[in-house]
Amino acid sequence: MSSSSSLPGSGSLLSTTNTKVIDSHLHVWGSMLKDSQQFPYPDGKEPPESLQEVASTEKLLEQMAAAKVDGALIVQPINYLYDHSYVANAIRSHPTKFKGMLLHDPTMTTKVPQEAVDRLEELALQGFVGVRFNPYLWPDGIQMSEPNGSGLAVYKRCAELHMPVGVMCFKGLELHYEDILALISSSPDTVLILDHLAFTGLDDRGDQTFQQCLLPLAKFPNVVIKISALFRVAGPGSDPYPYEGVRKRRFDPLLKAFGADRLMFGTDFPFVLEQENAYKGAVNIVQSWISSDKDKAMIMGGTAERLFGPWDS
Repeated sequence: MSSSSSLPGSGSLLSTTNTKVIDSHLHVWGSMLKDSQQFPYPDGKEPPESLQEVASTEKLLEQMAAAKVDGALIVQPINYLYDHSYVANAIRSHPTKFKGMLLHDPTMTTKVPQEAVDRLEELALQGFVGVRFNPYLWPDGIQMSEPNGSGLAVYKRCAELHMPVGVMCFKGLELHYEDILALISSSPDTVLILDHLAFTGLDDRGDQTFQQCLLPLAKFPNVVIKISALFRVAGPGSDPYPYEGVRKRRFDPLLKAFGADRLMFGTDFPFVLEQENAYKGAVNIVQSWISSDKDKAMIMGGTAERLFGPWDS
């Protein structure tokens, strides 16, 4: 493993601007030893053993301080399913550091859609500023854009509330492409975010999806891409840190197609802790890819503040 001092971006690369650095994608959960009574996990949803004691709010703040990250958008972790109390507590305890992205409950598809909208509005009052759609939580055969479904009702309401919707295409963007187009068509004013470079891996399938699905989405002005979880796109062993393949084959074309104001940096903490150079390395490497101070300011924090509001210091 290379030492951090020999890698691109090992210094404080945003020192030429006063713009905040905002981590737009990470998760937190309570310590199994200290917090599991107050914030219990549903059966079978406990975090991986290796990450059970390193993903608390306090541990995250330590990582952020060391990497000079000013604020973060906490995405509700699957480990708590639809119980948002731990993340809400983090936001309440550190309002200048954290905002939240709630996890939509698609089981409400079979109920009155207004119930899902009411829940959205309730969590918006608790510091949640965006919504995550995980298509793999929808019942079999039901689309995110299902007519008269709760997902579509929430998606449309998000435009009125100025709350972006993030979609996690873990198994491949191409599997959800038509569904995503239907969402965009149904509510063009809703901001749609694709997590982790839309999971377009550095293989033949990923290359094809990148060219045929992801880049064409640039024509929709409210589609935004998270430059996050680079290790997931790189794949095991094929493009190790500092991820030159991800930069050349994904980041550079995305910057050209979407522009810096529609890209935003994220780490995917705590999972990034198990990668080479860990949290600080993930921050530094994205900064090192951006030559323009203006573009750097947008990608490293400006886009997040444009979409989710300012992180007050």
